[in-house]
Amino acid sequence: MEASLGKEDAFAARRAQPTAPQLFTATSCADVAIVILNYNGAHFLRQFLPGVLAHAAGARVVVADNASSDDSLALLRREFPQVELLVFTENLGFCRGYNRAHDELRAASPVPPRYYVLLNSDVAVQPGWLPSLRQLLEASPRIAAAQPKLLAHADPTLFEYAGAAGGYLDWLGYPFCRGRIFDTLEADRGQYNDPRPVAWASGACLLVRAEAWHQLGGLEPAFFAHMEEIDFCWRAQNAGFEVWYAGGASVVHHVGGGTLPKASPRKTYLNFRNGLALLYKNAAPSELPGSFALRLLLDWVAGLRFLAARNWPEAQAVGRAHWHFFGQLGYWRQRRRLASPHLRVRERAGTYAGSVVWAYFAQGKKHFADLMKK
Repeated sequence: MEASLGKEDAFAARRAQPTAPQLFTATSCADVAIVILNYNGAHFLRQFLPGVLAHAAGARVVVADNASSDDSLALLRREFPQVELLVFTENLGFCRGYNRAHDELRAASPVPPRYYVLLNSDVAVQPGWLPSLRQLLEASPRIAAAQPKLLAHADPTLFEYAGAAGGYLDWLGYPFCRGRIFDTLEADRGQYNDPRPVAWASGACLLVRAEAWHQLGGLEPAFFAHMEEIDFCWRAQNAGFEVWYAGGASVVHHVGGGTLPKASPRKTYLNFRNGLALLYKNAAPSELPGSFALRLLLDWVAGLRFLAARNWPEAQAVGRAHWHFFGQLGYWRQRRRLASPHLRVRERAGTYAGSVVWAYFAQGKKHFADLMKK
C-alpha cells in the first residue's frame, strides 16, 4: 500500500480552516478550567503548580486527587489555597478520574466551564500557552480539542515523547507524532511551528471544548490509562469534529514517565490491550477486518521478540493484553456501536496510509520528514 502524508495535507487544505493564532495576546481565560489529576504527585505539584498559577490567564485551577497517600492534600491546602480541590476516595485512574472531575465541575458550577484543560502534574507551562490554545478553539466550533507544542523538560531542544508537535496514526492504528516516531525524538528547530489538524492531541496538555467532551462521553473508562486521548480524538473526528496542534504559539515542557516507568510490564499490557481496543472501536467498517488481522499478527511478532530476548514479564504482558481484550469482546462491540465509526484513513486528518512499523524498522525512516518523502 502506498504511503502518502501529502494526500492528508491536501485533504486538510480543502477543509474550511480556522484562523490559527500566531502571536500571544493577553486574553482572559475565565471560561477555562485547568484540571490536574494527581496521584501521589506532591513533588510535581510543588515544582510545577506555581508556574501554572502564574500563567493561567484568569482560568480556574483545579486539582482532582485520586486518593493520594502522600502529602499532596496537605501541601495544596497549606501552600496553594487558591487551587480548587476535588478529592476522590479511590484511585479512579486517568480516564475515570477525568470523567468524574469534569462531571463534578459541570454539576457544581453556576456557570460551567466552556473549556477544560487536561494537564499532567509534571508539565511546565510557558507564557501564552493557554490563550493561544483557547483562541484556536474560539476560531471554529468544529474544533473539539487542541494541544500545544510539547518539548522535553530535561532537554527543551528536543520534542517530548507524549505528543511532540501533534499526533498521527498509521492505517493500523499505531500512533506517532510530528517530531517523534517510536523512540526517536527530533530536535525542535521551528520546523513544526505551523498549526494544523492532526489525528490526536496529547493528554499531557489538552484543551477540550466542554460541550464536545460531554457529547462524546469523555474518556473511555475501560482504558484506565494510555491511548485514551487518541481514542477520544478519533471518536471526535467520527462525530464531525476536528483536532488541532496549535503550533509554536503555545509551548509547554513535559517531564513524562511520571505514571509508569518506560520499561514496565503494566505499561506494555495497557499499550497492547488499548491498542487493539482503539483500532477495533474506531476503524471504518470496510477497513477493520484487514487492519485488525495485521495488527494482531504484529502484536504476536512483538511477543515473540520478547520471548527470544527472554524478557518473560513483557511477553506475558502481551499475552494478557490479548486474553483480556478478547475476554471483553462483547463490551468492545457495544463501545464500537456507540462510537459509530465511518471515516476511512484518507478521510481523517493526521493519518498515514502506510505502516509506520514497516517504515521505521524496515526502511529506516526515523523522522517525520522521512515519511513525507515519496
